[in-house]
Amino acid sequence: MSQSKYKKSATREWVDALVFAVVAASLIRWLLLEPFTIPTASMEKSLLVGDFLFVSKMHYGTRIPKTPLQIPLTHQKIWGTEISSYSDAIQLPYFRLPGFTEVKRNDVVVFNYPVEFQYPNDLKTNYIKRAVGVPGDVIEIKDGELWVNDEAALRPEEMQYSYEIVTNRSLTVEFLGDYGINRESFYILSPESNRYAIWTTDQTIERLKSSPVITSVTKSIYPKGQGESNIFPQDYKSLWNRDNYGPLMIPGKDQTLEMNPENVKKYAFTIEKYEGHEKVEVRDDVLFIDGKQVDQYTFKQNYYFMMGDNRHDSLDSRYWGFVPEDHVVGKAWFLWLSLDKYESMFSKIRWSRFFKGIE
Repeated sequence: MSQSKYKKSATREWVDALVFAVVAASLIRWLLLEPFTIPTASMEKSLLVGDFLFVSKMHYGTRIPKTPLQIPLTHQKIWGTEISSYSDAIQLPYFRLPGFTEVKRNDVVVFNYPVEFQYPNDLKTNYIKRAVGVPGDVIEIKDGELWVNDEAALRPEEMQYSYEIVTNRSLTVEFLGDYGINRESFYILSPESNRYAIWTTDQTIERLKSSPVITSVTKSIYPKGQGESNIFPQDYKSLWNRDNYGPLMIPGKDQTLEMNPENVKKYAFTIEKYEGHEKVEVRDDVLFIDGKQVDQYTFKQNYYFMMGDNRHDSLDSRYWGFVPEDHVVGKAWFLWLSLDKYESMFSKIRWSRFFKGIE
């Protein structure tokens, strides 16, 4: 006598399919690939606002979630609300599965914004920049040009700076668009004198110089010794700026530094915020950890120095410091879609950027 098979209802089948899809998507997103969208112009022209890309978790090794109590496929909030999508009641220690490689100099990296201290490490906002320095490197910027270990650094092909241009007539959006300068990459400094600030590449500047409309072009470089108030580290805010910065060495795991007054100024913030100590204090340029004076310090993890390819429109390591290894999400791998918000219909799609690798 045969038993009749239990038949699932249509509702049950839909629920099972949905659960399977969520589990599968969560595993892929955690272990292999995670989608990411470029929200700002800090990496233009290398990456454009409206680019959609995949971030590889496999290259540097997948992180075990530090905050496991979280609604699947969310980050900080439940979709469309201001309700937290996680509980930090359980916080696991940092661990990363073996990867294909390690972060290399000039890799484009997605990471958690380090100074967003109101969230657990793995739930901080995702940022994307270029790793211009790795552990042991000495970073220095001279008149806007990056130097690493006393050698001129590799320049991304489409790196941007800001310029001031003066013209003999008012410029239109269409005129600048012909040079690949979108309406968010310029503004009017003085309508009376036809002065504009623009962000663009060296190649575009050379093209603009040949236009009879342009009467002068000046690169906007902060002079040496003109400090910026929000520069990292804060003790150098009267000396360093975005264009004249350093030298600053990037610390690495098991590297020991003398905690002299100079190094205390440079590294105390990093030690306090990312090295896992209960209490870190600085008194008269002397470092104290858990009440004990520290004359030498050995770092517990690797750090990286990140910069945007749009050098004068990027909030990066020059302003908030090193990126700890436990904040690294993955390697920016390839684009799968790119949309121009200023266009409509099929013109919105930047067809030439489909499945383009990221360098």
